[in-house]
Amino acid sequence: MISKISTAPIPTNKSGEIKVIDGKGKFLMPGLIDAHTHIMMESLDIMELLNNDIEYITVNAVRSAEKDLMQGFTTFRDLSGPSFGLQKAIDKGLMIGPRIYPSGAMISQTSGHGDFLSVNAVPRDAGSSLDFTERFNFGILADGADEVLKRTREQLRLGATQIKLAAGGGVSSNYDPLDVSEFTEAEMKAAVDAAENWGTYVTVHAYTPRAIQTALRAGVRCIDHAQLIDEVTAKMVADKNVWLSLQPFIDTGVSVFAEGSPNRIKQQTMSRGTESAYLFAKKYNIKTAFGTDCLFQPKHSAARAGDLTKLLKWYTPFEILKMATSTNAELLTMSGPRNPYPNKLGVIEEGAYADMLLVDGNPLKNLNILEDYDKSLLMIIKDGVVYKNTIK
Repeated sequence: MISKISTAPIPTNKSGEIKVIDGKGKFLMPGLIDAHTHIMMESLDIMELLNNDIEYITVNAVRSAEKDLMQGFTTFRDLSGPSFGLQKAIDKGLMIGPRIYPSGAMISQTSGHGDFLSVNAVPRDAGSSLDFTERFNFGILADGADEVLKRTREQLRLGATQIKLAAGGGVSSNYDPLDVSEFTEAEMKAAVDAAENWGTYVTVHAYTPRAIQTALRAGVRCIDHAQLIDEVTAKMVADKNVWLSLQPFIDTGVSVFAEGSPNRIKQQTMSRGTESAYLFAKKYNIKTAFGTDCLFQPKHSAARAGDLTKLLKWYTPFEILKMATSTNAELLTMSGPRNPYPNKLGVIEEGAYADMLLVDGNPLKNLNILEDYDKSLLMIIKDGVVYKNTIK
């Protein structure tokens, strides 16, 4: 923890137990927070993930976690994947990485965003074995309120800090057009009730007005993505005091999906809505979190600060850094008693977790320096432990 902040010298003993570091006038800021990521799936492409064993996938995630911390990200909200083991290992000091708020498996419906079964897996026999993605808790399918209730309780049992549902079509999945809504209001309400019984909340993957509105009526407290939101729905989000967790999805012309493929067309359609989503969020003063959604793209996860600089189209550097630190930290507190890290995050103040970055340069004037993290991040501290120190 940060125990004391002072403009005057702080007395220390002379026994060598306390190490004094001279910041030499460099820029001190809180550790960065990614409110939407997938640490188990960020360092391999989708075919590698679907065609490798869980041990190989986990080893890649371990390496990825250290890389993420070295980029200055000290906390993750993980929104699908079997990250419970990584969370425990990091907390116990067995490996290096950000602290993790895990959701466990994303709960989806048959022919939903989380359905990665083979084309011929229909009709699915009630006694059939679980798919690889389900067995290892990347995602789980549930149809009907009773199944959703059960799957939600399973994730809470495993230690989920919040629950993630797929409420509408997605880009990377094959059986769900982007415009479709997924889960009925009653199905979503079952998850909301179970989460609220545990003092936490449900967030949903949703792009379209219909999917978002169904989630709002069911009591969902956070919408992730929302790129295709319209003004009426944005006002509903604001009126209900629900969060938007947005990602700066911009079509740069480079994609893991082949040009003209259904997935690429869905990706382009979704990306075209990014600007209006941010403008609606600003117009209606919606609580807005920052996330990268690093998934299936190793190059993206190795340069996640680039998503911060994409936000310069809509926000000032101060607004962006605040979003990626104290604002994201506010979202994390919604897990209530399920919050494994109850002290303050995303700020430098007494009583907060000692997550700090010492930066060579001023990101309030030039946010782009955070992209060159090997050079610009002189010191990385998480939980008071110094993981990097190149200042002399």
